[in-house]
Amino acid sequence: MKILNVLTLVLVIVGGLNWGLVGLLNFDLVAAISGTGLVLTRIIYVVVGLSAAWQIAPIVSALASNDTAAGHAR
Repeated sequence: MKILNVLTLVLVIVGGLNWGLVGLLNFDLVAAISGTGLVLTRIIYVVVGLSAAWQIAPIVSALASNDTAAGHAR
């Protein structure tokens, strides 16, 4: 389970950096790598979105246990 948490966190970070590039430079790195309008691009966006949804659980768990760093198991 820890590997899945790390993997999804990395994907969320990559997605956030991609949105930063879109906002700052109007450059979509995912589309540039995988091709604009392709099914692969949409799959990548869906996987990143699902990763963000998955990361909700560690945050809620950390807040419930008064832990300051999401992902720490007690």
